[in-house]
Amino acid sequence: MVITRRFAAATAAAGTIAASALLMAPAAIGAPGHVPPPFLAAFHKIHTVGSTVPKNGDVNPYGIVALTQSEGRLVAGDVLISNFNNKANLQGTGKTLVEISPSGHLTQFAKITKASLPGPCPGGIGLTTALVVLQGGWVVVGSTPSTNGQAATSKAGCLIVLDNTGKVRETISGHGINGPWDATAIGAGPFADVFVTNVLNGTVAAHGKIVRRGTVLRLTLHMSHNHPPALLHTTTVGSGFREVTSASAFVVGPTGLGLGLDGTLYVASTVTNRIAAIPDAVFRHDSAGTGHTVTVRGALASPLGLAIAPNGDILTVNGGNGKIVETTPAGMQVAFRWLDKSGSPPGAGALFGLAVVPGGTGVFYVDDAVNTLRLLH
Repeated sequence: MVITRRFAAATAAAGTIAASALLMAPAAIGAPGHVPPPFLAAFHKIHTVGSTVPKNGDVNPYGIVALTQSEGRLVAGDVLISNFNNKANLQGTGKTLVEISPSGHLTQFAKITKASLPGPCPGGIGLTTALVVLQGGWVVVGSTPSTNGQAATSKAGCLIVLDNTGKVRETISGHGINGPWDATAIGAGPFADVFVTNVLNGTVAAHGKIVRRGTVLRLTLHMSHNHPPALLHTTTVGSGFREVTSASAFVVGPTGLGLGLDGTLYVASTVTNRIAAIPDAVFRHDSAGTGHTVTVRGALASPLGLAIAPNGDILTVNGGNGKIVETTPAGMQVAFRWLDKSGSPPGAGALFGLAVVPGGTGVFYVDDAVNTLRLLH
């Protein structure tokens, strides 16, 4: 999603607490003079909005954006979703973006083919969780492609830029882009910054061994209503994150991104069960390395997607067990809820992208186990 303003608050250091089905820190339960309950405390129901599978059969929904403005074929209130797998369930081969209305009606926003690419995208098309919508309805989606569903054949990929009608207008490759895995963005006036995690720096060559070369890039763009965004410069704001190829999960590395209340960029470091913080991410000119630890382990189990709640807390979904976890910027894990208990172990591999419902009335998330968009409310 695009964050259109900078917030003012503070973040602090690490800490964790154990959790049950929904756990609130004692100070958060509502005693006078104490902090309010966690954001997740208000939500107890799960509603299936609809299927994410388009006519060509693409599966494994990854990226998700809750649309707040109507632009072209993008409709406010709808949810835009990227698919990572094709009909044969091969990872890194999904080519479609779908749009789902609150009533569950699905339309195909775009089907991206190699022939439709106006510029280079090494390896082709395999749409990832790196999905944002910028001012004017420009859609940016990451591609981390594979020829056979395995990371061994993956290439660097690119960012694909579409206009608000679903037409591909440009690609952004090189400049440190190497397996774009997740993204978030901030925009104001004629400029936008897109933050992108990258997970292929040395992973394929390591043949299943963990390497510490995952990066977070900030791409500064000049925006225009009539022309595709122009890349002005790229800054590496995070580096050294652990990443590894996986037969079942394709690749595991730094994933979810979210801009916090003071411009701090939060990163879900999946390999280390950790949420990291990169301070002053919008204006810094150098890498913060792997940032400082906000929280580690506890209720986290391979955190993937990440979003910022209206109260400034950090929401992550676990790839390991189907839970959503709420963490304060100070590092307290204050709540979690089960979103998926299917499979063995329960919920493993079912969750990826998530987005707060505009107005803060719930959380949209994709359930990869059944290829659906769901709502916690």
